[in-house]
Amino acid sequence: MASIMAMQRALCRKERYAGGAMIIIPQVSLAGPADARGIAEMSRDYVEYGLGWSWTPSRVMKAIRDDATNVAVVRERGLVLGFGIMRYGEQKAHLTLLAVRPTERKRGLGAVLLSWLEKSALTAGIERVQLEARCDNPIAIAFYRDHGYAESGTVRGYYRGEVDALRLEKGLWTVIGAG
Repeated sequence: MASIMAMQRALCRKERYAGGAMIIIPQVSLAGPADARGIAEMSRDYVEYGLGWSWTPSRVMKAIRDDATNVAVVRERGLVLGFGIMRYGEQKAHLTLLAVRPTERKRGLGAVLLSWLEKSALTAGIERVQLEARCDNPIAIAFYRDHGYAESGTVRGYYRGEVDALRLEKGLWTVIGAG
């Protein structure tokens, strides 16, 4: 119980207003067409840096409209602070992108987005989630490891033939009675 309360405190932001203080708790929601450009720009700046721009606004829009894909966002005062894109298959889901604005990191927003997408996958009967992280991004790799993902291989030149990727996976199902 104490850890849940600590996480809630970390996610909350206290703000002052004329009558005192209020707490703002970020909510996850599905992205809409108006979010496509901002998500694409965040991908370009925080995920695809140094590689060119692959997740353009039109590609993000295609993901938003795809029935087999969830594009989730966390907003505060109308600004997208973070997003995640997950495509669902028959037995596995692929986390395509996850990013949080650098000024908003260390608030647990990435964890909230990841958890929301994983719960959606579990609800859909998905067994596991697979993703790739840039080998030159130890912070992202540590984040995924901290959230139960294990290495399952390396993909040479995954990012535009220039940067290797570490493939990570997480099983979503637990076996009853195992242990």
